[in-house]
Amino acid sequence: MEEITQIILKNESFIYSIASKFSKYKSKEDLFQVGCIGMIEAYKNYDETKGTKFTSYAYQYIYGEMSKFVREDHTIKLSRDLSRLKTKIEIAKNHLAQSLMHIPSNKELSNFLEIDEEIIEQTLNYTDPYSMDEIFSDDLSMHEIIADKEMDYDTIIALKKEIESLNEPERTIMIKRYFEDLTQTEVAKKLGLSQVDISRKEKKVLTKLKKTFN
Repeated sequence: MEEITQIILKNESFIYSIASKFSKYKSKEDLFQVGCIGMIEAYKNYDETKGTKFTSYAYQYIYGEMSKFVREDHTIKLSRDLSRLKTKIEIAKNHLAQSLMHIPSNKELSNFLEIDEEIIEQTLNYTDPYSMDEIFSDDLSMHEIIADKEMDYDTIIALKKEIESLNEPERTIMIKRYFEDLTQTEVAKKLGLSQVDISRKEKKVLTKLKKTFN
């Protein structure tokens, strides 16, 4: 225990630097605490004979714990259903803006989506604590994958087709991560892989998508 305590103290600034990626989360101290859990798990599984630098190895464990913690903190994020509805409305707004040549009203969105206008208004008034710049994997954000800050309907469809064309297990990983909203740890358990394997494969796909859409 004394040894792991020393390792945490030695890498305190490293853990805080990962916490800083979650810029919109209210408590960096809470993130630091769960980051320490990730550091301990990394220490338990680290094999120095494989030549990987410990901090590089520990990164995914620390980031994974923080990401899971933030995801499960329902006090700072929209419910999954509301988040999906808001995304659906934003996609429809972009699509209609191109065809109507003006920003659609809530009534036009209501008619297009066949959703009550009041529900659309209430949904759009919610403030989502995460933007499209939220970190998805390592230092890659969705905006770094897709250069255009406004993801139009055609881009969404193209992105989905790219994911569906992937080989396994990458295809399943991306679907469960970004369409079913599972954590890397949850996907790892379902596929019988390690969290590190999931992270590595996910990063590889995100890098490929970034090159495709930039």
